[in-house]
Parts: sequence; structure tokens; C-alpha cells
Amino acid sequence: MSRSHRLFQVMQLLRQGGGPHTAAKLAQDLGISARSVHRDIATLREMGAIIDGEAGYGFTLIEDNALPPMGFRDTELEALVLGLREVQQIGDPELADAAADALRKLQARLPNRQAHRLRHAVLSAYRFQRPQPPGIALADLRRATWDEVEVRLDYCDAKGAVTQRQVKPLGLVYFDRSTVLIAWCGLRDDVRVFRVDRIAGFEATDVSFRPHRVPMLRDALAQMRADRAACAPQADVEPDAPEG
Repeated sequence: MSRSHRLFQVMQLLRQGGGPHTAAKLAQDLGISARSVHRDIATLREMGAIIDGEAGYGFTLIEDNALPPMGFRDTELEALVLGLREVQQIGDPELADAAADALRKLQARLPNRQAHRLRHAVLSAYRFQRPQPPGIALADLRRATWDEVEVRLDYCDAKGAVTQRQVKPLGLVYFDRSTVLIAWCGLRDDVRVFRVDRIAGFEATDVSFRPHRVPMLRDALAQMRADRAACAPQADVEPDAPEG
């Protein structure tokens, strides 16, 4: 690892907040010696980073001159906090952890007054009823969706019948009681929604449909909105596209 890359990695760890970060822990995370960490901290201070702490206590990034003030209004901060805490409630484990990390990084980059406001925010989120747990690793499904590759699904319908589908995954939508995959289904030759808690098996293929995901998703959502507008309003209704 080059010295410049190592300095960047040290800063990234300090920016995550949650400190003080001990030299021993930083050294373990980076695979270097504690002595190297102390030298890197000294170099970063010379470059203008304000890093509080000392050997035996740990280090906390107070101000990073490389990062301009983010300029959030207080209401924008409240919106971010509420959104990230909602993700912690309804997201899968990887997303929930990512939301917590994002809050820590945001806190580390804010001016002191706003960092205090974020730490002690008046808004929070709690779900008494969460979406049904998925039958597959949603991180893998998100990755396949982003990579725009077709996936094979073993899908179980409401009656328990299992069918094999090859679909083009377009996006995931979180509802109160379920999380659904919007996809173009080869079997149905149309857009369908698949509840992720009913997906019993999943395999990504090497069949790419890039760069069509974004326009396909836009068209699918537009059609779903049009279908809903054409119907009488119904309470507590989830997706309008046919399931499975």
C-alpha cells in the first residue's frame, strides 16, 4: 500500500466517527504497525486535518480541511436522520448497517453545532410491523439489479405452487408489510412484482440487459401509476402490477 493511499485510508476510518480510534485498532484495520499510524496522524495534522487525541487515548477527527462544509439546513438534517433511521428499521442487515455508518460519517463531517443536533435529533422511526424477512440475500439481488443481469428465481405463489422464472430485475420497493421486486418476467412477457419473502431460490446469470434497466423501470412505474389512477382509490393497497 502506498503512503498516500494509506493516509487516505486513515482519514476514511477517522471520518466514520465513533471515536476515539486507538492506534492499535487503526493499525489492525489497516494491517500496519501502531508506529506507522502515529506517523500518519502527524502527517495528516501537518496537512491541515484537526485531529484530537494522543497516544494511549485514541484519535478523533474534529475538522477535515479537505471537505467543505456540507451546508445542510436544520430541516434537511432532520429529514436525513429520519430517512436513515427508517432504513435501519425496514432494511435488510447490510442496508441497516450501511445506514448506521452513514449517520456516523455525516456526524463526523458536520460543523459542531449541527453534529450536536444530529446526535440528539428529535425525530426517530420505529416500525411495529416490519416487512416479512426475505428468503434470499437481498444484497445479492440488489447487486444483480444494479449490474443489470437477468436472474433465475424459484417463486412460490400465495397457494404454495413454485415456478421457475428468468427475469430482468428493475428495482426493489419497500412497503409496510412486504418488500417486492419489480421485474420483467420472461415467462409472462410483461412486468410483474415478486414478493421477496416468496422467492425460495435465486441465481444471477451472465445475461446482461444493460443499459435498459432505467427506462424499463421508468415505464413500469408510469404504467403502475396510470393503472392506479384509472381505478377507484382503495385503502391499504400495495403494487398494482400483477404478482408473479
